[in-house]
Amino acid sequence: MSEYQYYEFLAVDQPLDERQQAEVRALSTRARITATSFTNEYHWGDFGGDPRTMMRRYYDAHLYVTSWGTHQVILRLPRTLLPLKTAERYCVDPHVTAEVSGKHLILDLTSEDEGGDWVEGADDSLSAIIGVRTELATGDLRPLYLAWLAAYGSWERDEDAFEQDEEDELEPPVPAGLRALTAPQRALADFLRLDPDLLQVAAQTSPPLAETKDDSGQLAKWIEELPVKDGKAFLVRVAQGQGRQVQMELLRRFRGEPDAGRDDRPRRTVAELLDTAAKARHEREREAEAARAAQEARREQQRAAAREKRLDALARDPEATWARVDELIETRKPSDYDVAVELLKDLRTLADRADLPQEFAERLTLLRRAHHRKPSLIARFDHAALPAASS
Repeated sequence: MSEYQYYEFLAVDQPLDERQQAEVRALSTRARITATSFTNEYHWGDFGGDPRTMMRRYYDAHLYVTSWGTHQVILRLPRTLLPLKTAERYCVDPHVTAEVSGKHLILDLTSEDEGGDWVEGADDSLSAIIGVRTELATGDLRPLYLAWLAAYGSWERDEDAFEQDEEDELEPPVPAGLRALTAPQRALADFLRLDPDLLQVAAQTSPPLAETKDDSGQLAKWIEELPVKDGKAFLVRVAQGQGRQVQMELLRRFRGEPDAGRDDRPRRTVAELLDTAAKARHEREREAEAARAAQEARREQQRAAAREKRLDALARDPEATWARVDELIETRKPSDYDVAVELLKDLRTLADRADLPQEFAERLTLLRRAHHRKPSLIARFDHAALPAASS
């Protein structure tokens, strides 16, 4: 297929004003632009803007997909909700990177697979993935761990993806809940091409996620006890259109640091994760192949039983079957030729069982002579090993 690039940006916390929309419009006259979104696709040429600059100035989420295998999602969050120090523990250059831009942290999550097949619908993924931004803002680090895992999982597709000594790198803190991903986290894992076997292995040391319920009474009491200065600052920001961000910050402060025990969990090396996943994959494939073989054996037994039943019926009146062969041949239809050949193969089996192979060969010779001007039929006889009798 021709080269294809898809760009999508979303403004989540605050829509763009008219001046900002005019600024991004200057980057592309063909883009579809609203106060909260920017989308464009190219079948030739390139986008004239800089996605990172656009993320720093205007947007909270960006998705980029190409026909040559690039899957990229960039998220912008307030630094107060996801500190750089926390994000850096999950960074794997160049697949997972984090940088500070003013009051924000910008996460870049990228997957490359030049040899892979084009993924249909990948350019529709941002709406499914965007929920991980809120999850990260409320302290759920599973999206970061999934990105880290997908980055090293690319080693299975590209043996030159990393230096050999990186196989001794320890995994970052393993968050709880990897065995029960949210829908946005599952969409992110799929978008970053995270191998299911690798995820299953990684999740073995991840405990269940503690259920979080916000008691409205406790939340109201906690808000009442906020310092007056903080409360007024939050109200000002809400009035300025930052209500969604204020909500995330308040809930994060109210709930406290989640999953506090993750630093104490066992941590494995990259090699241990990849090797264990490879063994699990091979075992799963072996079991699947054994199941397929057993199923095929059952089907073969069923086919053999059905053929025996059919042969028993033919044996009661083989002459009727010879007559049926003649009728089918006379139609001159390829599909009827195929049926006639199958009946002849059954008649040959019956002749062999009755120790009358020569009689069958002689009748087949007469049949071939009678229809020697039908090359399609004769070719079917030859393919089915139904030769004429030797003179």
